[in-house]
Amino acid sequence: MATQSTIEWTEQTWNPTTGCTKISPGCKNCYAAVMARRLHAMGASGYENEFELTLHPKRLEQPLNRKKPTVYFVNSMSDLFHEDVPNSFIDQVFSVIESTPQHTYQILTKRADRLPEYFKTRTCPKNVWLGVSVEDQKYGVPRIDYLRQVDAHIRFLSVEPLLEDLGSFDLSDIHWVIVGGESGHKARPMKEEWLANVKRQADAQGCAFFFKQWGGWGADGVKRDKKSNGRVFKGRTWDAYPVTQIAA
Repeated sequence: MATQSTIEWTEQTWNPTTGCTKISPGCKNCYAAVMARRLHAMGASGYENEFELTLHPKRLEQPLNRKKPTVYFVNSMSDLFHEDVPNSFIDQVFSVIESTPQHTYQILTKRADRLPEYFKTRTCPKNVWLGVSVEDQKYGVPRIDYLRQVDAHIRFLSVEPLLEDLGSFDLSDIHWVIVGGESGHKARPMKEEWLANVKRQADAQGCAFFFKQWGGWGADGVKRDKKSNGRVFKGRTWDAYPVTQIAA
């Protein structure tokens, strides 16, 4: 089944694939890999291969069985555009998406270079929010240019975990920016000035800004549990979503 999500910016998760491989510093302490090991140990269905990339054709029908309009995060436990996921399977995922216009689908990838290639001969459905992960300057920021090449109704960035100051970067044609620090006992710290720099540029370039969490390190530079550090930045929470509405 698709499952209710604890991720602050979505409603449910839908994982037609599970498992992945690490390709950049943002992957170092992958929460999905840790969760997959736990689920495998518990004997959970779909995690027989632990965190090895696995396609789940039987899960494709899950959104078709839900009439209530729902926001789905696609592949919280994988990357739909992983190099070992064939185009034919991605096509099946998008076929389901097009068949369920009442739902909104948030798709996030680190394999941004595959996006313009895939969509060169395909149309991105209007109920898709397409995003890339941006954790640093070397690996993350270049992904934004690949995303910009796709004619997606909404394009977004997941700047999580934010591992360094991103400097100046172009947010033209980007509609939404999510920022978060890393969680878990091996979490790397996020500095307040890095977060402030992203927010300043999002505001200046007209992007909706969503601050997800401080993670394992607080704004004061003290390491503690994620819940204690909370989500407050500059005296408030920031929960903006893209202004553009998805048409049913």
